[in-house]
Amino acid sequence: MSTRFRGLRAVPGRWAPGGAVLLSGLLVVLGSVAGCGSSEPAVPQATRTAGAAVGTVSAAPDGVQEVTLETGDDYVFTPATFTVAPGRVRVTVRNLATRLTHNFVFPRGTGPAEISESIPALAPGDSDTIEFTVTATGDYRFECSFHAALGQVGTMTVSGP
Repeated sequence: MSTRFRGLRAVPGRWAPGGAVLLSGLLVVLGSVAGCGSSEPAVPQATRTAGAAVGTVSAAPDGVQEVTLETGDDYVFTPATFTVAPGRVRVTVRNLATRLTHNFVFPRGTGPAEISESIPALAPGDSDTIEFTVTATGDYRFECSFHAALGQVGTMTVSGP
């Protein structure tokens, strides 16, 4: 009984011509895929310079802690971390992007307590502000849910009495 493989006769116990090439290609692909299993995405770096007072937490005349964050076409919040004391917090996010829409959310289950306030969408050039109260100390993750997989995440730390 003879077997044909693309016009070539397969010989028992021997590779058909091109079989080694096919196997080599398959091993290269499998090796490449196996190397992609990083548990943490690379965090992008800002490609723009933050404006004055960006990321500085200050007390407003009404006693609320205020901080301004910026984002752009680089999938980064600037700053990616800030610290507040328990109490009222006002966060303003400015989107300096020319082509990307962003949002700002505290994902459920990622902090010591839920923060439901969010900014659902910021078109390029837009800014928006949310205000909320935090009482539980600890780290609260925030993100642009559109680009979290690309590393657009940050942390608000609540510390103090």
